[in-house]
Amino acid sequence: MDIPELYAYLVRARRDLWATLEAVPDEVLSRPLLQGERFHCIKDLVAHTAGVEDGWLHYTILQDTPVEEAFPKLRDAGNGPVYADFPLPELLDYWRAVEQSTLAYLATLTGTELQRTVEDSPTEHFQLEGLLWHVMLHEVRHTAQICALLRTQGFRPPSLDLLFYLPNLHPDAAQV
Repeated sequence: MDIPELYAYLVRARRDLWATLEAVPDEVLSRPLLQGERFHCIKDLVAHTAGVEDGWLHYTILQDTPVEEAFPKLRDAGNGPVYADFPLPELLDYWRAVEQSTLAYLATLTGTELQRTVEDSPTEHFQLEGLLWHVMLHEVRHTAQICALLRTQGFRPPSLDLLFYLPNLHPDAAQV
């Protein structure tokens, strides 16, 4: 599986996660369930997951304007447990915009580009391919965390395992 294929899986899994989140009462999504410095509620994790993808792609990899700039309320909110009061549709609109930006970028990827060295700081340099894997695996971890939190609140999360999104190659699969 390559990066565009994994991202295609994430896009499909997001649709299932987003549909579930949209059916959960806002009070549950805003409820402080975590004691960390940066994340207290499910909405904090939603904003963080989209923001990390946006930041790595635009600030670090492309060194251009992040998608967040088109969402001033989110941009100005900061990087902490501050998203409980944001309407979920605003957070998902931002995530959708980040996704569209990432899809456009991934369509331009070449083998040479994947091997490019990206400077994250004067003392940290990474291969682009590794950074893209990091961004995608970061999402997998946080969406799993969101699903676990939903379950603790009595809501059935979607099954986001890759297995459920892989094509069944059995010759009789269409008939089963």
